[in-house]
Amino acid sequence: MNREIEDVQPKPRSSRPLDDFDRRILSALTRDARQTYAQVGQSAGLSAPAVHDRVKRMKESGAIAGTSAMINGPAVGKPFLAFIHVDAEGWGKSQRMMKLKAFPEVEEMHSVAGDTCVILKVRTESALALEHFLSQLYVLPGVKGTKSFVVLSTYLERPVQPEVTGSWPEIPLPPE
Repeated sequence: MNREIEDVQPKPRSSRPLDDFDRRILSALTRDARQTYAQVGQSAGLSAPAVHDRVKRMKESGAIAGTSAMINGPAVGKPFLAFIHVDAEGWGKSQRMMKLKAFPEVEEMHSVAGDTCVILKVRTESALALEHFLSQLYVLPGVKGTKSFVVLSTYLERPVQPEVTGSWPEIPLPPE
């Protein structure tokens, strides 16, 4: 099979599950990955060498996939954020669809179940730039239509969080 078509992010394989210390380390790194191991250790309750060993293990297992800078879209000239639902014949994951990854405006691409095949997170400089991007979608064979959801305000945007909710609060139904 063509590797380009099969370019799906693998799920990490860990030799052991993450413990509370690992999650504290990941939380500290999520807040600021520039911290020293000693600083992370203060947050996690471990020594710097212990943090180093755990970070090394989490990198090897795939729990830490890499380190990157979080860039502010409007500050770099890309204030226009949209989510595009692509309806395509069949699965929708074709060689040509996967070539959309070459556009720096595409931040995320997800194959999904439901009434659409693919969801794209796209950040552009303007509505006109989004229109140009959409024109690239419509020339792809098999694309039947799109639904674009333009973001007006963002209340929360963050990377994957290592914490897990242990007990969901009960939310009472409103009175009738």
